[in-house]
Amino acid sequence: MATYAVGDLQGCLEPLKCLLKQVAFDPARDKLWLVGDLVNRGPQSLETLRFLYSLRESLVCVLGNHDLHLLAAGNNIERLKKADTLREILEAPDRAELLEWLRQQKLMHYDEQRNIALVHAGIPPQWSLRKALKCAAEVEEALRDDNRFAPYLDGMYGNEPLKWDNDLKGVTRLRVITNYFTRMRFCTSEGKLDLKSKEGLDSAPVGYKPWFQFKERKTKGVKIIFGHWAALEGQCNEPGIFALDTGCVWGGSMTLMNVDTFERLQCKCDEHGHTLPPVAPPIPLQTSASAQR
Repeated sequence: MATYAVGDLQGCLEPLKCLLKQVAFDPARDKLWLVGDLVNRGPQSLETLRFLYSLRESLVCVLGNHDLHLLAAGNNIERLKKADTLREILEAPDRAELLEWLRQQKLMHYDEQRNIALVHAGIPPQWSLRKALKCAAEVEEALRDDNRFAPYLDGMYGNEPLKWDNDLKGVTRLRVITNYFTRMRFCTSEGKLDLKSKEGLDSAPVGYKPWFQFKERKTKGVKIIFGHWAALEGQCNEPGIFALDTGCVWGGSMTLMNVDTFERLQCKCDEHGHTLPPVAPPIPLQTSASAQR
């Protein structure tokens, strides 16, 4: 039995199948962890969602910003944007079944035995593991509550407030929790977000850092697997922090990591299943020893 984590899929089904074939993934025996952004922008959003649904008993999945956007569009199709590749899902005969399954997924998963957290974008530095799990549960409860589902989806869009406050209430409170878990890259040590900068580690605005670089971060000691940040190209140079979004949908590769050995594999095909030319060397295999340096 093996457990693997894979970076953002974004509707790129063929590279995922390529990776699962490389490791001889057996859904009756193995587990697959998904960092979110299962759909959108890629060529096979509907097929990807159907494939994952067929494997649902073997998956651990956290939601990304594109997945939440799909749920919001499912509740109000006017939410769709020009670049979205989600309409096919919303017009599919099994739409209700797929969206209901997506709605039940987590915002954060924590494996106590491995001491590993799985999130889409990250965990703000001022939150402990316990606080992060509690806040994630608040959004998960809103998603699953028929009375709160639509108000939450309508109110989750927007950048404000940029910083957590324990006194926040209602949809405003849920919005900042959602932004931390699904959109965060740079922030201050107190958790004030910058949601405009999207480039690499050295592009942080003055006074901000990548969320995982703060020495006083309260989740130090917890291994964290995340996606969302394609510009990192899978490298964040922080012990115990594993970035898996390597930009498959943008012409990069898709990355699969063994959760126990931290060995990484990358697919050698693009989002359509065509073999990629050797333009750059793959990310070196990362062993459990080297990963902690």
